[in-house]
Amino acid sequence: MNRKTRKAVGKAVAGLRGTYRRCRQDAGMVTSEYAMGIIAAVGFALLLYEVVTSGQVKAELQGIVKKALSARM
Repeated sequence: MNRKTRKAVGKAVAGLRGTYRRCRQDAGMVTSEYAMGIIAAVGFALLLYEVVTSGQVKAELQGIVKKALSARM
């Protein structure tokens, strides 16, 4: 094989390798990953709900709302 042909074949092989790598990349999650993501999101939502509905935080939020509603413009 001469040098020119070898170079052309090398470029073609490199192009095919790049195409193969792009096709093989994962673009999303599988079902089990979705399930774990949902479980984590629900756990975080429950934690956030508990914090927001606790006595001290609830009182602070009510104070902020009352202050905002009583502000003069």
